Amino acid sequence: MSRGKSITTNILVTDRFQCVTPDLAADLELAISMADTADAITMAHFQSLDLVIDTKPDLTPVTEADLQVEQTLRASLSEQRALDSMLGEEFGVTGASNRQWIIDPIDGTKNFVRGVPVWATLIALAIDDEVVLGVVSAPALGRRWWARLGGGAWQSTFGAPATGLRVSSVRSLADASLSYSDSVGWESTLPKLAAATWRQRAYGDFWSHMLVAEGAVDIAVEPADLRPWDVAALIPIVTEAGGQITAIDGTPALRGGSAAASNGLLHEDLLRLLAT
Repeated sequence: MSRGKSITTNILVTDRFQCVTPDLAADLELAISMADTADAITMAHFQSLDLVIDTKPDLTPVTEADLQVEQTLRASLSEQRALDSMLGEEFGVTGASNRQWIIDPIDGTKNFVRGVPVWATLIALAIDDEVVLGVVSAPALGRRWWARLGGGAWQSTFGAPATGLRVSSVRSLADASLSYSDSVGWESTLPKLAAATWRQRAYGDFWSHMLVAEGAVDIAVEPADLRPWDVAALIPIVTEAGGQITAIDGTPALRGGSAAASNGLLHEDLLRLLAT
């Protein structure tokens, strides 16, 4: 978005909040522009022989690419949405606005450092903890997904026109395809899900949930240790595609610490099984 471009301002009013905000279409345009910037940075570092990798206090890796992406996107937001708050994986919270941009510079850093192409930059905007838009950009896969509230969910393979997303119509867990990240933290529950579903694959991280939005798989589960930046961008994409995403106990996914995504038709059965 050019610096001098005018932005339409709307009053958003729901039963939960009232605020003056740039039009969501303009916010989405900004998010997509930031994804372009992030892609250029991450691809310049991906499979680089001199990539600098450090270990955070929680023993997870962080690379110079993670840091550079988040710093660059924060600088862009400071210039173009100066009144908004920001929450990022690497640098925490800045600002106190009810409009909060939520950024995961590289979701799937362990894949990134090993040269596995399943990683993405996640960008979301939440207003009073309702996520109103999300962009998931996976340049090493040549894929991007995005959605805004009321605007549908979309995907593109780089170089091809965008197409709309729609979840599957599978109605039985016995016929459902399940995706997850790994088995850590739910070794007792995963076998029950595996026994109840038709097919199981660990596509991992953001991709599991994007496959739900595409209708390629029917349910995706990440049982623990999720932070808002891990899940925020996924929420509008899954829901605008006709699906449902919550924490595994049925509470809102944004700050629930876990994620269960489905085509909606399977959601009650999925949560019931997870609860047992």
